[in-house]
Amino acid sequence: MAASVIAAGQTFTCTPVRVWDGDGPVWCAEGPRLRIAGIAAREMNGTCRAHHPCPRSSGIQARDALVQILGGSRGTASTGHVLVRGPRLTCRSEGPAEGNRTAAWCRLPSGTDLSCAMIRTRTVLRWDRYWKGPACR
Repeated sequence: MAASVIAAGQTFTCTPVRVWDGDGPVWCAEGPRLRIAGIAAREMNGTCRAHHPCPRSSGIQARDALVQILGGSRGTASTGHVLVRGPRLTCRSEGPAEGNRTAAWCRLPSGTDLSCAMIRTRTVLRWDRYWKGPACR
């Protein structure tokens, strides 16, 4: 079953259940797969894609930082995805992203912007080309 892509400008809820890497996809119990907007992480194999910001941290470090923000690991799927039972996120879609994902700005229940929270971990970089988010503090 293909994941649904949320149209740009729409607000939606995402309860994270699986994480692949530090900038997504994050699988939502509600159906969408998220690409966390405005940030870039290394790929899980340690590489960086051409024309993408390339953080010093590994893809595994970025993924693990995201997993911690989302409440910690609940195990690993046979596919290698980390299972989480994350807090309900409130997200605003930027529209489709590569791989049938929805690029989105999301907030944790505390009101903290998820992209900013990931930048604070120093495992991802702000991607100025796509940054439309808040000033991170």
